Amino acid sequence: MAEDLAKKANEAFVDEDFQQAVDLYSQAIRLDSSNAMFFVNRAQANLKLENFTDAVADANRAIELDPSVSKAYLRKGVACFSLEEYQTAKAAFKAGSALDVGNSAFNTWIEKCDARLVEEAAADVNGVQSVSSLTNTVPDATSLPLEATTLAKEDMGKPDITENVVERLQQAKPKYRHEFYQSANEVVVTVFAKGLAQENVTIEFGEQFLSIIIQAPGVEQYVLQNRLFAKIIPENCRYSILSTKLEMRLAKAETINWTSLEYDTRQAVPQKAYVASGTQTQRPSYPSSNLKSRKDWDKLEAQVKKEEKDEKLEGDAALNKLFRDIYRDADEDTRRAMSKSFVESNGTVLSTNWKEVGGKHVEGSPPQGMEMRKWEY
Repeated sequence: MAEDLAKKANEAFVDEDFQQAVDLYSQAIRLDSSNAMFFVNRAQANLKLENFTDAVADANRAIELDPSVSKAYLRKGVACFSLEEYQTAKAAFKAGSALDVGNSAFNTWIEKCDARLVEEAAADVNGVQSVSSLTNTVPDATSLPLEATTLAKEDMGKPDITENVVERLQQAKPKYRHEFYQSANEVVVTVFAKGLAQENVTIEFGEQFLSIIIQAPGVEQYVLQNRLFAKIIPENCRYSILSTKLEMRLAKAETINWTSLEYDTRQAVPQKAYVASGTQTQRPSYPSSNLKSRKDWDKLEAQVKKEEKDEKLEGDAALNKLFRDIYRDADEDTRRAMSKSFVESNGTVLSTNWKEVGGKHVEGSPPQGMEMRKWEY
């Protein structure tokens, strides 16, 4: 049922009925929320509708379900680029490029991100931070965001123009968005807010607490106050105000993995982050409340792999297993050839010869009596 809905959504996308496609993908997701491609495809439809924040959310969910889907990183990168979050976009494109080496689109987008980041860096160095403020006169149209400019033009020639524009601009207040990522020793929290000045921001670091208050002219006060997932070292924390965002770097008190930014009483006990050691020779032990029932997990894994290898399959299942085994045991060039030929031919050609397909576009070869149709969704 979910697959049928997804198929109808694909058809709606091809017909450029993007809203219908989003609705159908959403119905499919309600029936099967574990299918990463449903989220990838809905992200693309949201991109067409310019619902960039929704596209980022869909792409992130797809990555959580299946980190090997390169299209999910492409969707996230394009959406973040459209939201002018160039650093996040670049990171997504680089991750996707590592998965799909033969796709030049990732390199093109990375170059675009680098160009925008250079522009932002130059603006930060020169101290160029445009802070919008509403006064008793109508702002110059070139200094307003696109939405504000449109509102101003619509009200030209009407009485009480300033009051009208101000009132409608306040109704269209921007909503700040935040996200976080982490390394072994720190958590980086980013609030995407443009044109902030030092006097607009109040930040407080506690032992397990973060408080962010943003009060910019003409914008409703933004407050983010959280009890954090784990403890931090306040004196080692710092923040930066950039032209497009506010960035906080929280120094971890312990090198553990944060599964969320906020503390949750329902969360599991955090585990120590794994640190590789060149001197480690002892096999890992696995905790058990009953020593007599402790399992040899290495032996169990070997047994499962043997059963998979000896499994007798027929038809498409046997063919798919053959392709998986070839890909698993192949060298890097063979894997690149298989990925590139399969993607570029829309699943009709599978080559293992990188020298043959590496320098050209692989054309599709449909079965006799069938016709190739090219689209991306």
